[in-house]
Amino acid sequence: MATSMRGLTQFIADIRGARVKELEEKRINKEMANIRKKFKDGNLDGYQKKKYVAKIIFTYILGYKVDVGHMEAINLISSPKYSEKQIGYLAVTLLMHENSDFLRLVVNSIRKDLDSNHEVDNCLALHAIANVGGSEMAEALVEDVHRLLISPTSQNFVKKKAALTLLRLYRKHPEVIPAAEWAARIVSIMDDQDLGVVICVTSLAMALAQDHLDAFAVCYTKAVDRLHRLVIDHEYAATYAYYKVPSPWLQVKLLRMLQYYPPSEDPTIIGVLQKVLQTIMNNCAEPSRNVQHNNAQHAVLFEAISLAIHLDTNSPLVGTAAVLLARFISSKETNVRYLGLDTMAHLAARAESLEPIKKHQNTIILSLRDKDISVRRRALDLLYSMCDVDNSELIVGELLRYLRVADYALREEMVLKIAILTEKYANSYKWYVDMILQLISTAGEHVGDEVWYRVVQIVTNTEDLQEYAAKAVFEHLKAPSTHESLVKVGGYILGEYGHLIANEPGYSPIEQFQLLHSKSQYCVAPTRALLLSTYIKWVNVFPEIKPQLLNIFERYRHVLDAELQQRACEFYALASRSDEDEFLQNICEEMPPFPPRVSALLGSLNRKHGDTGDKRIWVHGGKEANLDREMTKRKTLMVDVSGNDNTVSAPANGQGEILNSLAGLDLSASSNPPSSLPLLDTAEKGPRLTVGPNVERWFEKLTHAAEGVLYEDVQIQVGIKSRYQGHIGQLAVYLGNKVDAPLTSFTATLHVPDSDAISVSFAKIPPSTIGQRSQSQQLLHVECKKVFTTPPILTVSYLAGSHQSISVRLPIVLSKFFEHVKLNQTDFFERWKLIGGEREAQGIFPIGLTSAGQLDLTKNRQIVSGHGLNILDDIDPNPNNLVAAGVLHMSVEGKVGCLLRLEPNREAKLCRLTVRSTSGDVATEVQKLVQKPLQVAHAS
Repeated sequence: MATSMRGLTQFIADIRGARVKELEEKRINKEMANIRKKFKDGNLDGYQKKKYVAKIIFTYILGYKVDVGHMEAINLISSPKYSEKQIGYLAVTLLMHENSDFLRLVVNSIRKDLDSNHEVDNCLALHAIANVGGSEMAEALVEDVHRLLISPTSQNFVKKKAALTLLRLYRKHPEVIPAAEWAARIVSIMDDQDLGVVICVTSLAMALAQDHLDAFAVCYTKAVDRLHRLVIDHEYAATYAYYKVPSPWLQVKLLRMLQYYPPSEDPTIIGVLQKVLQTIMNNCAEPSRNVQHNNAQHAVLFEAISLAIHLDTNSPLVGTAAVLLARFISSKETNVRYLGLDTMAHLAARAESLEPIKKHQNTIILSLRDKDISVRRRALDLLYSMCDVDNSELIVGELLRYLRVADYALREEMVLKIAILTEKYANSYKWYVDMILQLISTAGEHVGDEVWYRVVQIVTNTEDLQEYAAKAVFEHLKAPSTHESLVKVGGYILGEYGHLIANEPGYSPIEQFQLLHSKSQYCVAPTRALLLSTYIKWVNVFPEIKPQLLNIFERYRHVLDAELQQRACEFYALASRSDEDEFLQNICEEMPPFPPRVSALLGSLNRKHGDTGDKRIWVHGGKEANLDREMTKRKTLMVDVSGNDNTVSAPANGQGEILNSLAGLDLSASSNPPSSLPLLDTAEKGPRLTVGPNVERWFEKLTHAAEGVLYEDVQIQVGIKSRYQGHIGQLAVYLGNKVDAPLTSFTATLHVPDSDAISVSFAKIPPSTIGQRSQSQQLLHVECKKVFTTPPILTVSYLAGSHQSISVRLPIVLSKFFEHVKLNQTDFFERWKLIGGEREAQGIFPIGLTSAGQLDLTKNRQIVSGHGLNILDDIDPNPNNLVAAGVLHMSVEGKVGCLLRLEPNREAKLCRLTVRSTSGDVATEVQKLVQKPLQVAHAS
């Protein structure tokens, strides 16, 4: 190109010949001024435009800012000459970003080149779309790119570029590609004779299938067939053999794609697949001297082993794989050791028995000290996955010893894994306390809050452990250097249970105080605030050291930190009261046991293993962790049901959720309200709801009733029976066939608008047929995580002469997760006044009177009680008023208190409903839920 443009050649030579940067800038400024003048004068032919635009591109590549030539580049794209069109496209892809206004001017030219019969024009246009395409360009041209991919007249190299362009667009703007509609046509191209096209289309299908499993299910058979033709039949062109390995890139993609789907139930497909996997493993039995050949074979082998583990961990193939992996983890090559450890961790995460892996436990432990940090990380993951009751003490001990010398990049993750293993496989509580305190002492600043929070939970809930824990933490605090996390644990445990050891030598109250207070000077304000709470507890149980404690409160009354100052003032006032004995005893009672909840440690660890690139089908942590992961995957719009039990997945706890893991019931506590949740636009984001007056009436009734009819027509009846406890619920859905013919092709699917706030899943797969005049029962597991406003939607479709489909809201509303609370008159109105303002929701609506002109108070009580709130009698001075209280349970956001007051006015025939909660969103939602059935009831 440069030889045909002498001016460009000379310009490049001048730039390279510049001795200093100032001379280079001077030459470029001179050239840019000349180009601006030429463009302004106009009357340039295609060659001249091409030459000047090429100079601009070169200047841009050198790193100089360019603000000229954009329109000329767009004009060059429309040129019939390839050289000019090429420069135009090059300038567009380099000089314009995806949000540039100039791109709107080039869309029509790109579409014209996509429609061209010249393959070179097609390719230039595809390159531009892939490199620049923003959302507007993608939306405008995605149909044309898809047409080029599926067109029988397109050349192979055009199909390859079209597939990769669609892949790029899907990764950047997935919403512009109707993947489900195009699935069958895209998958059909996997049968193409050209392996290059197959590789590109398989890459596209893999990305789409990860998010649209059902639509791309047909690719399973295609992948097995192609693998058989490559590995067994050797149907491939010689150009696609890489060091005698047939298209290893395609093999790896196909093997990974098969892992996205559950094992096929077709014995023919499984037989072919096992034959392919056995052949791959046999081919790698003996290593070759050629490094490239080994690399290609190993790439295919490790993916084949992963697929064999995914299919059946008890198969002979996995036994063969275990032998190969044992050889690989001792290899001299770093990459092979890395892959061997990673694949063995996959086996440990799925296998029924860990015995084959335990045989190589010493080798794996030695890998912790490998020279390469990536290998050390994989060894840590493997030890974490292969730990069980038998080897837990050994593995935890080794990890604790290695923690002292481990890389700083590994320590935080190691701490979480050691804490999880210690808790999960503890053979005694005392061993757990010893190990966890040793961990906190060793890891220091790498210990997150979730670790010591969990220690507090377990000690508080285990009465037999409290005395031993107090002694153990006291001994650890004697060390010359103690980390702040250990001081926090010591402050809490000694404050609650220090009196259990106070009568033993060496653990007297004054010794406990002196030891703990000596550590406070090195702590930050939140830790010292916790220690002040410890001291007020001691005022109650250790009156002999009260003067020393009062002195501490007095000193802290004058600090600048607001939290410390407030605590010190309040505690000083409490400790100085004349009636302090009885008063303090009530205030400083021992903490009650925490309710059972999922450990926050798992959520913290899972956040560190986010999927990047192709989605992983397994997680580190053994078979149980992967079963839990299968449960959490059921958050998609079209739920892929499985037969697992109602295991609750660990919430992805952040700092707020970690604090909630220690939160008790406190109706007066202020909590940060969750962000507002947008209402679901069912016309655009979910199935279109079946409408009708009875449908709405049935739903409203079930919001405050445990069982009843949800939907009914001449063919089918859907009934509901439910029960809830805490943040967990179960719904039995009864599907009744009312006609004299079976309902075939029956499917029941769930749409959850806000899966982060609530999860709903089937306990087992719904039947494909419901017999005539018969009924089928389906059990749904429900978990409330955060505040939600839109109920899940149940969609039922079936064949009964013609295709029928109904979509109805399930009566799963926020009030279902309330628990009764008992309050006396004083407590109720104190909390009522405390949580007003923005945390109040109020509504006024008309009410009806009985034939005798009286208020129907029974109806109000039934509806309010049906929404999970406990009606409190003899609280309000007005006997017609109704007051109620409850606590909302959420697995992620914890507990939220809620108070309700219903004030009917017989003379005005109006009723005022007021709801107050520590969360404004909860108050608003409860007010809406309760008021609507009250209005309907009074109107009737």
